[in-house]
Amino acid sequence: MIKKIAVFPNANKDAGLDITRQLVQWLETRGVSVMLNESTASKIERPDLAYSGHSMYSEPDIIIALGGDGTLLSIARQVCLYQIPILCINLGHLGFLTEVEVSDMYPALEKVLEGGYSIENRMMLQIAVIRDDMELEAFYALNDAVISKGSFSRLIRLKAYIDDEFVNNYIADGLIIATPTGSTAYSLSAGGPIVSPNLESILLTPICPHSLNSRSLVISDKEVIRIYIDDPSSDIIMTIDGQEGFRVTNGDIVMLKKAGIYTHLVRVSGKSFYKLLHEKLYDIDAQRLRD
Repeated sequence: MIKKIAVFPNANKDAGLDITRQLVQWLETRGVSVMLNESTASKIERPDLAYSGHSMYSEPDIIIALGGDGTLLSIARQVCLYQIPILCINLGHLGFLTEVEVSDMYPALEKVLEGGYSIENRMMLQIAVIRDDMELEAFYALNDAVISKGSFSRLIRLKAYIDDEFVNNYIADGLIIATPTGSTAYSLSAGGPIVSPNLESILLTPICPHSLNSRSLVISDKEVIRIYIDDPSSDIIMTIDGQEGFRVTNGDIVMLKKAGIYTHLVRVSGKSFYKLLHEKLYDIDAQRLRD
């Protein structure tokens, strides 16, 4: 039984936090304890609901994210070590990863409180930046890690190894290393394939490669990728889920592998991945053509 829910609104999507206020009231009338971060609690004048740090991620039964795909990606990285399920309510546009439209929020939450939901596990990437044989920084990603040029319009050089075996020299604008979840994001725009989230794998998709032979590659989730920065430029950036940036330099090694943890998504709609493809991608493209 769900007794405690943490609510994470995107204040840019929920202008004035009106939806958050209404949601908090709705949950409390049904006997659910609500948790908010200190900033949100202050803005809606509910200091009694304010929590911070570890408590926000370890105590709730589920987390409700109010926003879009970006909101979900950010929260997924924050809570992944605590393995708390996330239900994302779409306040954005496409919302490919979000489960429920805001117009359907309360009927969906009724189902959740009655136990009428399932949990879908989404694979994540574990990423480490190694410099001078030392691990400099570590990250988790739900969608992807992108190694790309910075502000200058120039190609960069990257060497890719899989399980210590050389794969390719990439001369390109960059390289996307994506999960199946991320296959419908930046990797898709760069010409990569769509991969079902049920197929745990890792994608390597070059961005505007300077070779017709540089194609997207799908590998086993059991393999370890090492990307060697083989470029004297000091303006190369690694971006995590399009949200966190880290500057890498010549000689650095970016090591990527399947993480030992998952993002747990709350599912109530019963829609398959392929149904979502039609609703979120194919049907939208057809509508654009008609318009």
